[in-house]
Amino acid sequence: MARTSAPPAPGTTTSATGAAGGTEVGGRQLSHGLKQRHLSMIALGGVIGAGLFVGSGAGIAAAGPAIILAFTLSGLLVMLIMRMLGEMSAARPASGSFSVHAEKEIGPWAGITAGWMYWVMLCCGVAAEATAAGKIVNGWVPGVSAWVWVGLFMVFFCASNLTAVKNFGEFEFWFAAIKVAAIVAFLVLGALGVAGVLGPGSPGTTNLTGQGGFLPNGVSGLIVGLLASVFAYGGLETVTIAAAESDDPKRNVANAVRTAVWRIAIFYIGSMALVVTLVSWKDPSVVENGPYVTVLQHLGVPGAGTIMEAVVLVALLSAMNANIYGSSRMAYSLVARGQGPKALAKVSGGVPRAAVLVSCLFGFGAVLASKFWPDTVFTWLMNTTGVAILVVWFFICVVQLRMRRRLEREAPELLTVRMWGYPYLTWVAMAAVAGILALMTTTEGNREQLYAAGVLVALLITAGLVKQRKDAAAVR
Repeated sequence: MARTSAPPAPGTTTSATGAAGGTEVGGRQLSHGLKQRHLSMIALGGVIGAGLFVGSGAGIAAAGPAIILAFTLSGLLVMLIMRMLGEMSAARPASGSFSVHAEKEIGPWAGITAGWMYWVMLCCGVAAEATAAGKIVNGWVPGVSAWVWVGLFMVFFCASNLTAVKNFGEFEFWFAAIKVAAIVAFLVLGALGVAGVLGPGSPGTTNLTGQGGFLPNGVSGLIVGLLASVFAYGGLETVTIAAAESDDPKRNVANAVRTAVWRIAIFYIGSMALVVTLVSWKDPSVVENGPYVTVLQHLGVPGAGTIMEAVVLVALLSAMNANIYGSSRMAYSLVARGQGPKALAKVSGGVPRAAVLVSCLFGFGAVLASKFWPDTVFTWLMNTTGVAILVVWFFICVVQLRMRRRLEREAPELLTVRMWGYPYLTWVAMAAVAGILALMTTTEGNREQLYAAGVLVALLITAGLVKQRKDAAAVR
């Protein structure tokens, strides 16, 4: 069907950040309280999460030393996705990021599907992170129930996001600083261990080739490791959402995206290489305690478990903060474009407080679902989030292809950041995302995620097409 643009929501006006960007509603704008240092650290810290510190253990157990290859392949894909996002966000900064661009380039149904899919993913992420953080602190203070800590974390970060956006930026700045310091320290200690300066001596290539070879479980093991590595990268998109609230959106997002490439290479691929070089991939503690704790204990670092627990807690709290922020801005942008309840578009003090509250309530609802319906509602919600990021990445590829052609024709001066090897690498990225989705059909657990996400995508596309047709009919 022909692409039809939805009319703006009542009271919606365009802003300096781009048409229909969702940064001004009823004359009230989101504030521009984020600085370059905030965005730089959001981009830097965004690649360091609990998925890397803990979740990567399962990938190592499945792929063995080939986890280096898995993280390299998925890292290359993420670099391409971030470059595409950088090109679009530098040209047209918007609080709704890829959802805004999808609406303009494909149609309102695409903006609705990509935006609300991402919103559900972030809100469910808040629930998962709050629950995990509560369990960690409960282990330190067993006299206080984990659910009390979950509630405290939810209330605290909801309250902080209801205030000025600079508070979100400051929290993320310091959270990111702690995570970066931790991963840099790990890389330094790990390199000393490989050199034989720390620990029992240099392992050489024993763990890389002497435990069944570099690819001990064959292609099937590599596939499991690849899927685990892909999901560990989720969350990088937040920096393009936050850019719209910075003091210089175009320049800031361009700088943040340009430096994301070497960060991914060093933090993810570098640390995985050190882990599988220093310890055996067969070591059960790699999964039970996490690869980073296992390595630090191997090197004789005192209190390694407690240190990494504290770092993981910081990573979880950082992700909670970022997900509440990102989900609220995505919801705000969607409703500002007439793609959700109008009440969520209210801005007070430069903050979309209604959107923040609803996002937090959805997240808290998911927390309650994990307690009362862990095997039904919560499982379905969490299964949808596993595939949501791949759906969003596919939309980003399609949108970038169309938006680049239009910008080259209408406003080439806006292309301050350009996708490498356009259009060929965009097509490569799109094929890679489709390939990962196809690989997910090979294992039962991943098939369940596909089915759950498929239901949500179908519902959102249907709702989006109905809304698009109604809007088109109203214009005639």
